[in-house]
Amino acid sequence: MKNNVLSIEKPPRKTNYNPKLLDFSTKFWFIIATIGQWIFGYYVVSVYHVSTFKGDFEKWNTVLPKGYVAGDWKGNLMVGIHVLLAAIMVIGGPLQFIPQIRERFRTFHRWLGIIYVYTAIIVSSVGFIMVWTRGTVGDTFMHVANSMQTFYIIIFAVLAVKFAREKQFAKHRNYTLRLFMVANGVWFFRVGLMSWLVINQAPVGFNPDTFTGPFLWVLSTFAYAVPISLILLEMYFYAQKTQNQRFSTLTSIVIFLFTIIMTIGIFGATMGMWLPRI
Repeated sequence: MKNNVLSIEKPPRKTNYNPKLLDFSTKFWFIIATIGQWIFGYYVVSVYHVSTFKGDFEKWNTVLPKGYVAGDWKGNLMVGIHVLLAAIMVIGGPLQFIPQIRERFRTFHRWLGIIYVYTAIIVSSVGFIMVWTRGTVGDTFMHVANSMQTFYIIIFAVLAVKFAREKQFAKHRNYTLRLFMVANGVWFFRVGLMSWLVINQAPVGFNPDTFTGPFLWVLSTFAYAVPISLILLEMYFYAQKTQNQRFSTLTSIVIFLFTIIMTIGIFGATMGMWLPRI
């Protein structure tokens, strides 16, 4: 299905099955997610990359606790690698799923895919090391949940490469999409947090000073350990496979609702966190 962003090989369509609502909800989700990712990518480049080239490493600490520590060149190098490659992921990731680019610029698509897969492995591995050696906000529960996404990323990355080499492109696309969903766990966490703050107009369910509390445990679980983004993708795959109209409609509604929540979070993060720091 060339005009669908999230496309997979499908069996012949059942006569009573209409995928228009499912197609619309996934396209809507992808457009909003791409806008949000590119805004975040612009923020990362503006804050981290520009300050790095200027030698203003202290600016890292306006966003990341212990982002820059004088004398700790190994830790600083890991942080630098992490944020440098993160920009490549959030800007280049959506480009992999735009049909016009995939079909007209196949060489670019292939090389960007290779860069994305290996970048995801490096970024997640460095992030894992940073969590347990440099320290970050939150408590042990949140750190464990965050670390679990590293294993998802490595597994899906390896399988995406495996099926691409075997020219099983339908499976390759599916695992690349799974990789995309889990690799953006931190982004989904930030957007989910900002959506919660915008809706409640207050830090309900957690302590903003210690950055701990029940809401953050739930958010960490469903952003990293049991990613909602991955659950929605699997629902999408199953809806396309079974072509059951009721399940397809249910999946479309759920995707649409989470897209609205994501839109609120992107707006809140852009206006309250990203743009003011640029």
